[in-house]
Amino acid sequence: MGRADPEEGQLPAPVKPPDGGWGWIVLFGCFVITGFSYAFPKAVSVYFKELMKDFHVGYSDTAWISSIMLAMLYGTGPVCSIMVNQFGCRPVMLIGGLLASSGMILASFTTNIIELYLTAGVLTGLGMALNFQPSLIMLGTYFDKRRPLANGLAAAGSPVFLSSLSPLGQVLLEKFGWRGGFLIMGGLLLNCCTCGAVMRPLDMGMKRKMEKAQDKYEAKEMLPIGGKSEEGISTTDGTKKAKKAKKKPKKGKKLLDFSIFSNRGFIIYTISKFILVLGLFVPPILLVNYAKDTGVPDTEAAFLLSIIGFIDIFARPACGMVAGLKWVRPHVAYLFSFSMLFNGLTDICSARASNYTGLVIFCVFFGISYGMVGALQFEVLMAIVGSQKFSSAIGLVLLIEAFAVLIGPPSAGRLVDALKNYEVIFYLAGSEVVLSALFLAMATYCCLNRGKKKEPPPDKNPSAGGGSDTEEAESDVQEAEEHSSDNHQPAHSTDNAVVVASEEANHVAEEQSGEGGGCPEGDGEVLARDGCNADQMVERDSF
Repeated sequence: MGRADPEEGQLPAPVKPPDGGWGWIVLFGCFVITGFSYAFPKAVSVYFKELMKDFHVGYSDTAWISSIMLAMLYGTGPVCSIMVNQFGCRPVMLIGGLLASSGMILASFTTNIIELYLTAGVLTGLGMALNFQPSLIMLGTYFDKRRPLANGLAAAGSPVFLSSLSPLGQVLLEKFGWRGGFLIMGGLLLNCCTCGAVMRPLDMGMKRKMEKAQDKYEAKEMLPIGGKSEEGISTTDGTKKAKKAKKKPKKGKKLLDFSIFSNRGFIIYTISKFILVLGLFVPPILLVNYAKDTGVPDTEAAFLLSIIGFIDIFARPACGMVAGLKWVRPHVAYLFSFSMLFNGLTDICSARASNYTGLVIFCVFFGISYGMVGALQFEVLMAIVGSQKFSSAIGLVLLIEAFAVLIGPPSAGRLVDALKNYEVIFYLAGSEVVLSALFLAMATYCCLNRGKKKEPPPDKNPSAGGGSDTEEAESDVQEAEEHSSDNHQPAHSTDNAVVVASEEANHVAEEQSGEGGGCPEGDGEVLARDGCNADQMVERDSF
């Protein structure tokens, strides 16, 4: 995407993340958004029985509501990236909150299942997608050193909201029916607009003030005489304006940056994540039915998911704290690989669990490993592509994951219907997760770490377009200082030399204006779009 300018509607230029302050408010908003995005599609399942009675449909028909929500959350990733790059995070989140809320409110007035698909499924799913992705982008801009911890805390919103929205939905269903429950749920989703309102971009005003103060200070240092201070300030300002005029024109804005596919780390991450999603969500989806088939009562079988959620709440922030340690953070990709390996081996080892105790042990270890994966997945992506390209990267990754989500769980369900055996499904899901872990670790070591050792150190060239706006401002100030020092050099001798040099400069300028406005050549000269007049004025003022 390159650097984006706020006045052009893109993301603000990179500023040093505060790692605190208003960032904690942004973190809380991201916590709420993550909770709604991941927990809401599962929480609406408490209304499915009533929907089946009213609309005379089967369970698979009502289950499509949650599936459409998740498909919109993952599949609209590129659309979200384009909107964020075009309009910014806050407006997109406000629109997303309105869409999510209006979808559930309209769903309370529907008369058939197709209308539910379009309102609760498509509209609400799109609204949550427009909230989820920008919230992660804002989290990455406000946190750098504490970013692993921030990602872990934000990811904890998923199990917290899942453990609260499902009981709340049951209470609303009993008191108000499914229509009243949908209406109230739509009102709750308006909190996404509140979360979007607090996602203010990092203020650029302070940086501009600091640059202006630095320019004035440098001008006073170059011209200590009081009468010449204002001339020095105007000279420096004119020099900076001339430098900006000299810069090449900006290219068109990239709404979706496909250049990230040239990043080998991003390719490795994407392939690994696709394989991971094929098997990651299968065990929790089939766990309750698996427990019932082994003779576990319904209430105790449902409690197994609560165990996973409870462990998950503490596993995500704890893993974020570990990932933020100085000796761990440079190797966070390997920690992510370990968490996936842990999760896959948990699935494989628990495939033969035949009693309730064995299933409880499985839920404890699965909750730990699942929380580790959830806390690290976006942290690793941010570390690979950086905050400036994260908006495009996450959109493309979610789109690719959408295909895996549509392939993995439905295929597992068909295999259960065909084989009538859950053991094979757990082996298969665990093997896919283990494969993704091994691929990420080996590819990272072989393709990235060894490649870094062979590659020469990068050439730090500000003109390459990789530096920040702060670095460009510093280079402009430095060049302006050199230019001013070159022009002021004759003035440092004596007052007579200043007078003689000024008269010579005026004489040369008059001769050139008479000859047709030719440009004087010399060191420290600044070219402007308006021709040589700007150069002559700068040179005169400098004397």
